[in-house]
Amino acid sequence: MTPERAVVTGMPDGLRLGLCCQFANEPIRFRTAKATALLRLTRADRLARLAGLCRANAEALMASLVFCSRHGIGAFRINSQILPVKTHPEAGYAIRELPDSAEIMDGFRACGRFAAENGLRLSFHPDQFVVLNSPNPKTLAHSIAELEYQAEVAEWVGAGTINIHGGGGYGNKSAALEALCRNIARLAEPVRSRLTLENDDKVFTPSDLLPVCEETGVPLVYDVHHHRCLPDGASVAETTRLARATWRREPLFHISSPREGWGGADPRRHHDYIDFRDFPSEWLGTPLTVEVEAKAKELAVARLSADLKGAKTAAG
Repeated sequence: MTPERAVVTGMPDGLRLGLCCQFANEPIRFRTAKATALLRLTRADRLARLAGLCRANAEALMASLVFCSRHGIGAFRINSQILPVKTHPEAGYAIRELPDSAEIMDGFRACGRFAAENGLRLSFHPDQFVVLNSPNPKTLAHSIAELEYQAEVAEWVGAGTINIHGGGGYGNKSAALEALCRNIARLAEPVRSRLTLENDDKVFTPSDLLPVCEETGVPLVYDVHHHRCLPDGASVAETTRLARATWRREPLFHISSPREGWGGADPRRHHDYIDFRDFPSEWLGTPLTVEVEAKAKELAVARLSADLKGAKTAAG
């Protein structure tokens, strides 16, 4: 059987759909490494190995952006490990320590030029261990280091968004949000100017985070799936309006659907595709980037695109 391929064309009404990090069927892969394996090498061999991985990932990123441009996908989320183990306490490194580091950076800068020339929006979404309100000093220090690394790559490629969750509640959500505000103020400008906050499905709702966004000037990435899993009494329409108001540029939101439907045992788990009925009508008609968080990746983006265009055509 011939593998299914994504076919996406430009979206109407200023809406752009975003692909997150990986591909389901396309032969584009990002390379990584385990720190334990790298630490068995001499430092010189380890840096040479890492240089090869970083160079390969710059090439994979360019291939990803070419795919998105050719298929009408308007945004791409870059893998957090695009520079493998960059901030690991033992195996980590500064980019200029790598052999041919200038060539590696030039490869990423070429990606940035391609994205700009083709109207592609790039973003980062650090892994869940990045917790900016952690009471543990080591966790906080590592979180800031990870954000600074991703901001460094974001500078090369022109990515304008580094998105994180609010963190933990630690038994006192008000105090945890105050810590989040304090630590946002500590961030260097390349991080803070790109930072966004996303409501999650366990701790912080949009209503929890919107005051933080107002105080810090950090935009809210509204995840409607999380909001439906962890409601706060506010409607999708009202939350959409308030979230949009936190942005001074095109907003970025998230969409996903529950794996087993809303009546399933755990609606937080993501489906392979997006149920078109889960896409808020309030998100149509004005410029907006929507990252599609679905396991079928480019296939899910293609299907949602077709559903949205079909609905628009049916509506006349």
